Amino acid sequence: MIPYGKQNISQEDINAVIEVLQSDWLTQGPKIPAFEQAVASYCNSNNAVAVSSATAALHIACLALNVGKGDIVWTTPITFVASANCALYCQATIDFVDIDKDSGIMSIEALTVKLEEAALNNRLPKVVIPVHLAGQSCDMQAIKALSVQYKFRIIEDASHAIGGQYKNNPIGSCQFSDIAVFSFHPVKIMTSAEGGMALTNDAELAEKMQLLRSHGITSDQNKMTEHSHGPWYYQQIDLGFNYRMTDIQAALGLSQLEKVDEFVKKRNQLAQQYDLAFEQTNITPLKQNSQCYSAYHLYVIQLHEQNSAKHKTFIEQLRANKIFTQVHYIPVHFQPYYQELGFKLGDFPAAETYYQRALSLPLYPGLTESEQQYVIDKVKSLL
Repeated sequence: MIPYGKQNISQEDINAVIEVLQSDWLTQGPKIPAFEQAVASYCNSNNAVAVSSATAALHIACLALNVGKGDIVWTTPITFVASANCALYCQATIDFVDIDKDSGIMSIEALTVKLEEAALNNRLPKVVIPVHLAGQSCDMQAIKALSVQYKFRIIEDASHAIGGQYKNNPIGSCQFSDIAVFSFHPVKIMTSAEGGMALTNDAELAEKMQLLRSHGITSDQNKMTEHSHGPWYYQQIDLGFNYRMTDIQAALGLSQLEKVDEFVKKRNQLAQQYDLAFEQTNITPLKQNSQCYSAYHLYVIQLHEQNSAKHKTFIEQLRANKIFTQVHYIPVHFQPYYQELGFKLGDFPAAETYYQRALSLPLYPGLTESEQQYVIDKVKSLL
């Protein structure tokens, strides 16, 4: 079976993990701050906070921006549920902004209209979470301009996008956002097995997220409510979580980071081959913005016809031919939990049309030329 995504682990990665396993540190050691500094430097960001997953990063990012009961958070319906769940963890209200039907990312037109209506009804969001679907950045400059006008904060869900660029700046630089979040899950661009990271140029936000990832505990005398009892002493000054990354994960992440540019270059080459192969067919790849350099976490195509039965059959036939395609994503508002919150079919038409047409083809650095050609041939023949 050819998977839609797969990690690329080298002997250097294995050696880096073994080195930590043979050291005095397995959990909270020197590799974590080294990994944070390396990612921050790579992305031209001032601060990076390593955590156990991108979901954890989204959660503490919301908390750092003081999202709570009575607040409203907006994201896109075409994403993994974590992009919306993070707001609910904070007891906030969640809502969605429909996508651009050609690119799959948050529609600036839909966002503008929704903001205008929300301003009239006094229902403006406190935070907007644009999602860089498949590795391509949303139009962050436009979203930033709207945030200035309507006074909301921005968390980039860049889980798919480390190694990508927007307007010649690395995704994660936070040029147009308060916080950006990466995922290091094995099928992503690079991996730390599990893990995530939040980046920000705001030192106070970074400090808040560092506190929240480890139970809200500090050993810093300047933050304590009384004089330290001794070198063993710590205080819990906030209600935090066990969202820590381990030194083992950080060592793997550090090693993988050295190859990110190589991984993304290969992904772009594979995507170009798909583009050429499907030029004269009824298959439509996601539209790419010329101001972006996609990390190409996914290669998403949309079938010409909006037909859920044919969509399902096509995916089943590809899997029967040992090509594991996947759909990214089921619209979040389709989920039973979210329908209980009041969302219903028809709320976000572009996202719903996308769902009936979209599928992700295999794309990862280890995909061979012959495997990709096999995928192309089968897709064309099954059409």
